Amino acid sequence: MSNESIRLFQLFISASLINNFVFTRFLGLCIFFGVSKKMETAIGMSITFTAVMVISSAISWFLFNYLMIPMNITFLKIVVFIGVVATFVQASDTIMRKVAPTLYYKLGVYLALIATNCIILAVPLISSDEGYSFIETLVFGLGSGLGFGLALTIMASIREKLELSIVPRPFQGLPIAFIVTGLIALAFTGFSGLLTL
Repeated sequence: MSNESIRLFQLFISASLINNFVFTRFLGLCIFFGVSKKMETAIGMSITFTAVMVISSAISWFLFNYLMIPMNITFLKIVVFIGVVATFVQASDTIMRKVAPTLYYKLGVYLALIATNCIILAVPLISSDEGYSFIETLVFGLGSGLGFGLALTIMASIREKLELSIVPRPFQGLPIAFIVTGLIALAFTGFSGLLTL
């Protein structure tokens, strides 16, 4: 295995497990708590989120390196990245409405919230700040998206089980979801010594 392959593998593991945006950086919690009630919506959002993240980070990389840096307008990167993400969210919104209308209505307002979600924006911002190459940006976006999908599916499976469990009244709903998220976040700290990047 070459050094580049090892570096990409480390970046992928780091993005998905070690520095998981939900459990270690606590970003994207609005969508995380809103969509993780049912496994069907969690999987649908995971796929949409990962696709938008990878495509938007790739396009953002090209715009940043071939347009903004040469024109010395890197201070506009947040505005440009939001525009790129919003374009792909609108496209995925339209596609999902035609292909999977049931899932589209279940995701509701959370689908529109992807456009300004902090995780989606964090990926191109971190990529540009760290000076990642195009391949590294793709791997980082894919790892981050799959890490978010992993967080959603873990939480959805636990919350579906909690629906059948006896939970004390003060903890029902969102309070128990916060407690479970904290416990999962503690478990994810076990990955912290896995790699040193």
